[in-house]
Amino acid sequence: MNEQPQPDQTPVFQIEKIYLKDLSLEIPNAPQIFLEREQPNIEVQLNTASSKISEGIYETTITVTVTSKIQDKTMFLVEASEAGIFQIRNVPETDLDVVLGIGCPNIVFPYLREVISDLVTRAGFPPMLLAPVNFEALYSQQKAQQSPIIQPTTH
Repeated sequence: MNEQPQPDQTPVFQIEKIYLKDLSLEIPNAPQIFLEREQPNIEVQLNTASSKISEGIYETTITVTVTSKIQDKTMFLVEASEAGIFQIRNVPETDLDVVLGIGCPNIVFPYLREVISDLVTRAGFPPMLLAPVNFEALYSQQKAQQSPIIQPTTH
């Protein structure tokens, strides 16, 4: 018998590149803000997004905005986007969404965390570390929000 060799269907997951996509720092009330001794209020907003670049190649981006205020005065505003390019092949379509929504952000986030910490320190402020993020819970929450409010009825 002449059997055709089957293409390799082994799942592939490989990090191609991790990079800083965008970075912004604003210190609108400098230099006076550096004289403040009050403890600031810090607000963190985080978003993740993934897209297909080409066959088997995907980009996952995490964007974080950190705003530090004392009363109504902004101490600093940092916005950073860290991205990763991943080769993902032979992964079932049902699992791909989970890999892009949980696995890839878990790889990218430590790099983003370091960028934020380094930038805030270089800007002259006390060190700041972003708290760990449970991307599994975040993914589940996003999926729950996407589910239809009204369930179709069958007769």
